[in-house]
Amino acid sequence: MRTAWPIDSRPREKLQLLGAQSLSDTELLALLLRTGTAKAHVLDLASQILQQFGGLAGLLNASPAALRAVNGLGPAKQAELCAVAELAKRATAQSLQDKPTFTQPQAVKHYLQLHLAHLPNEHFAVLFLDSQHHLLAMETLFQGTLNHTSVYPREVLVRALHHGAGAVILAHNHPSGCAEPSPADVQLTKTLQDALRVVDVRVLDHMVVSQGAVYSMAEQGLL
Repeated sequence: MRTAWPIDSRPREKLQLLGAQSLSDTELLALLLRTGTAKAHVLDLASQILQQFGGLAGLLNASPAALRAVNGLGPAKQAELCAVAELAKRATAQSLQDKPTFTQPQAVKHYLQLHLAHLPNEHFAVLFLDSQHHLLAMETLFQGTLNHTSVYPREVLVRALHHGAGAVILAHNHPSGCAEPSPADVQLTKTLQDALRVVDVRVLDHMVVSQGAVYSMAEQGLL
């Protein structure tokens, strides 16, 4: 049965009166969805979707296959949500290109979560930065299984030279959901530090990404 939502809870009217910042996550999503289903008001549908994906971050990280499995999300709404996620990635990338990464660590974490958190297998990526620590490019260099990825330092070095990078931020995801680095992760970081130091490229951080968190080795004193 549909919930009878009061007039002051209608997202469009609330946005026009009070601004987008006044809307809850559910209201923002409902505004994007526009319509509900035969059994659920759009606000109910939005609330159910956010609960299913664990909030906005989980929804933006959701794969197309996961979106297709949601009752009430047709192809048009799936496409719109994918477009919003891509816009978020590009907006964050632009911010990292315009400002040094060390001034906005949360933006770096958000960017990496958007790219890596939803992936079912381990992926190892590198953010290549210029000498002022602005983002030049991000590349996913290696892919593996649920809990293992083989990383080859020579390939990381070659791509750093290709981009003319002065520094890098290493990143990989843990599909298991635990963002804590393993001893092998820490050893790999030291190996890559040694390899990249030869060509004067600094490793600023190694971030481990999960659905709910990002672990920074630099913040934890492991670099």
